[in-house]
Amino acid sequence: MARVWIKNPAAVFTAAEHAPGTADGGIVVEAGRIVELLRAGAAPARPVDEVFDAANHVVLPGLINTHHHFFQTLTRAWAPVADAKLFPWLQGLYPVWARLTPESLELAVTVALAELLLSGCTTAADHHYVFPEGLDEAIDLEVEAVRRLGMRATLTRGSMTLGQRDGGLPPQSVVQDGDVILADSERLIDRYHSTAPDADLHIALAPCSPFSVTREIMSESAELAARRGVRLHTHLAETLDEEEFCRERFGLRTVDYLESVGWLGPQSWLGHGIHFDEREIARLGAAGTGVAHCPTSNMRLASGIARAIELEDAGVPVGLGVDGSASNDSSNLIQEVRQALYLQRLRYGADVPVARALGWATLGSARALGRDGELGSIELGKQADLALFTLDELRFSGSHDPIAALVLCGADRADRVMVGGEWRVVDGRIPGLDLDGLIRAHSAAARRLVVG
Repeated sequence: MARVWIKNPAAVFTAAEHAPGTADGGIVVEAGRIVELLRAGAAPARPVDEVFDAANHVVLPGLINTHHHFFQTLTRAWAPVADAKLFPWLQGLYPVWARLTPESLELAVTVALAELLLSGCTTAADHHYVFPEGLDEAIDLEVEAVRRLGMRATLTRGSMTLGQRDGGLPPQSVVQDGDVILADSERLIDRYHSTAPDADLHIALAPCSPFSVTREIMSESAELAARRGVRLHTHLAETLDEEEFCRERFGLRTVDYLESVGWLGPQSWLGHGIHFDEREIARLGAAGTGVAHCPTSNMRLASGIARAIELEDAGVPVGLGVDGSASNDSSNLIQEVRQALYLQRLRYGADVPVARALGWATLGSARALGRDGELGSIELGKQADLALFTLDELRFSGSHDPIAALVLCGADRADRVMVGGEWRVVDGRIPGLDLDGLIRAHSAAARRLVVG
């Protein structure tokens, strides 16, 4: 692998807390890792193979997305649920998603990953929980797409076991037997999960939500995750309807339910995490359980405002998630930083720092996924996952602070993205990807899916 000097950047946001250092003179990358952070005017200790002049670029750690549903790119802005809240939104979409095919899923995943990559995202967590007949190898298809685009991912083997017949929300056509779910989970861990520092793939277990899975699959997933050393993910406390469902079905609030099935601990991270009280926030922080804050989706479905500042102050690893493209209708992580900042300012005041929101999309997200030892900040020895943005568009004209400008002026596309020392976005494009052809094929698949 080439030894690369990203030279004299306009600005660098390291996201590092304890040893921030400086990189005014640039970043040297070798063998996929960051090996030098140079002060202004300094040169690399040894010769390099490539020099990239970053004088017009703001450099960030590669952004990390902690919650997504890649398959939902096929149902963006679908009119029948455009104005619905979560439960009727899901009930309208479940029958559509039940028609997913391997071909349509492959297109959906590629679109989601490409959009994330172009927004500066280098690592993405996906929660895939729909396995209709013929889609048994959905996660395998996702693996192929991740590797084709050269990204990193935590792919979660989602599941739904509580159908309408037994008091759940999803139709029986997308519900699976627990033994099938656990056997497939073991298969995926054996085949794809890596604990190497430079791993491109992690597998996690992800029963979908309290209203779509049984207590049994939650407990059994926790036991399997502990035995195999993988993480756990689920939706929790997204809406007040979900809170009421937990009270009626389990006689417990959401965090009590989480603890009762063996999930309250650092091995777990939760999608949304909006409706927690002060005592629950303290319990989550003490346990080290993470939360994926999904501001755009929460606004679109009017689910509420997550208490991200209080959660993080209590010790909860807080990351950002774009959520599925049927409730965000986009997969753009740098834009999600701006939404998170503004939504939290709406709740807590205008002094919530820009850097804090960027921290959620970088080191905070790495912590939520259990990868902060190798990802999420620009520090010596960490993986060379970097996102480079230019400020030469009209929207940035007149701006002064380069890092603040990325967020406040609404950056939406990276100029360069590096993953493990390899350029995966060059001049705003993904080398080797026929984007126009992908859009045509994906749009056609989306039309077929909704008409049945």
